[in-house]
Amino acid sequence: MIKPVDEKIILGIDPGTNIMGYGVIKVVGVKASIVAMGVIDLRKERDTYLKLGKIFERVTGIIDSFLPDEMAIEAPFFGKNVQSMLKLGRAQGVAMAAAIHHSVPITEYAPLKIKMAITGNGSASKEQVAAMLQRILNIDKDEMPRFMDATDALAAAYCHYLQMGIPHTDGKGSGRSWKEFVNSNPSKVSKRREPDKK
Repeated sequence: MIKPVDEKIILGIDPGTNIMGYGVIKVVGVKASIVAMGVIDLRKERDTYLKLGKIFERVTGIIDSFLPDEMAIEAPFFGKNVQSMLKLGRAQGVAMAAAIHHSVPITEYAPLKIKMAITGNGSASKEQVAAMLQRILNIDKDEMPRFMDATDALAAAYCHYLQMGIPHTDGKGSGRSWKEFVNSNPSKVSKRREPDKK
């Protein structure tokens, strides 16, 4: 069950090296509504490092504009192309660094978990995810973005909203770190002897 909140802004990010999606939702009580979605288009930038700089700059700008309380980011999909994975991981890391720089808590979600949360099907297509979000959030057809990276990012934010009943995303700081979890739940953590220091 989703816990009611006074107001919370959630930023979703779909990492990419050419097109990076973002989606912002606002939660009031137990109701979520869309605030914004779009993409950071990096296709014209050829230099890999300048691309990373632009990602940091643009994500920072989005955070400054919408002042999110939390960020949900899609974990890179593990494919066979190691170079593509490396580039995607760097893009994700830079977006996360922008959130850390603003002290915005981050939660990472696997693509399968996001699809499952939105559509009930872990192998749903991007089109199915977009169509479901359009229905759930009452988005006009004319407002649907050209790039599905934007709806993928919105899906990450909405997935995070659906997890709000779980302690580590309740927005009150409980369970945001392992140390806090251990202190709050001593009975759930097995005692392990520390290795001898040499």
